[in-house]
Amino acid sequence: MKISAILLVGGRGTRLLPLTLQTPKPMLEVAGVPFTEHQIRKAAQAGISEIVLATSYKAELFEPYFGNGEIFGIKIKYAVESSALGTAGGIRHAAKLLDPCDLVVIFNGDVLGAHDLKKQIQFHQEHQADVSLYLTEVDDARAYGCVELESNNQVKSFLEKMDNPISNLINAGCYIFKSEVIQQIPVDQVVSVERQTFPELLKAGAQVFGYLDNSYWLDIGTPAALVKASADLIMGKVFSPATPKHEGEYLAAADSSIDTSARVEKGSYIAPNVIIESNCQITGSIIGRGAKIGADCKIIDSIIAPNTQISAGMIVNSNYLGF
Repeated sequence: MKISAILLVGGRGTRLLPLTLQTPKPMLEVAGVPFTEHQIRKAAQAGISEIVLATSYKAELFEPYFGNGEIFGIKIKYAVESSALGTAGGIRHAAKLLDPCDLVVIFNGDVLGAHDLKKQIQFHQEHQADVSLYLTEVDDARAYGCVELESNNQVKSFLEKMDNPISNLINAGCYIFKSEVIQQIPVDQVVSVERQTFPELLKAGAQVFGYLDNSYWLDIGTPAALVKASADLIMGKVFSPATPKHEGEYLAAADSSIDTSARVEKGSYIAPNVIIESNCQITGSIIGRGAKIGADCKIIDSIIAPNTQISAGMIVNSNYLGF
């Protein structure tokens, strides 16, 4: 059984502005590494042999960092969309680069989840599914399209966002396709996997199943969510094999300089060449490479851009400075 993967990392990340003006969302650092690295290492850990990054916005920034994937234990290829093809169109475009395989795992590029991918693959095989979707339960599904399941975990319907959702199960952003099912998606056309591919498969009688996992799940599409994801990884609330080894409740690069009177806590990340002066308090925040934090500052639940200088005595709360 050969399993490959496609990672959808082509979006512009407009909800994350201004953080994404220079850096595509999947390359923003979360717990000290680009977010995409967390997903690539998860795929490798699950036994996936190759992954195609489906890129578009600032596509040129991915390959210099990830290369051919050798250091991540997985073969990495790059599919560049010259114009946006939608989720399914992007999947079909990237699938052209895959080696022959039995199953293809599709990852959304903006979801941090603790679900067990090996178990989802096993579930997919046991149910002889054409497609299986990782689903999670949310308190309020109004912000999402939701999924209705039969008692045997077969998907009954896909529903658009609505004021009174009839299900609190949502598509959590990781699907497994039989490789031949992907070949049915039209080539070089704009196609939505949620609005077109999945409903059409149901209509055609395909075996579409929902794999339910209610462990940690977070859409990192906003600056506040990005800060939370980074802190949760560093604090150990969610595990990723990509999170650098560290002790205590923060992560600091070896060449950062933190005054002994400063307090760094609650999952903060301090990048290389950062200077933090006396009596500072850094709580749940990301301090970018080369930034300098003057004495007596308080930085709370915030992101400080690389090479930004924060004047002494400033209080920064839930803000994103220097971008």
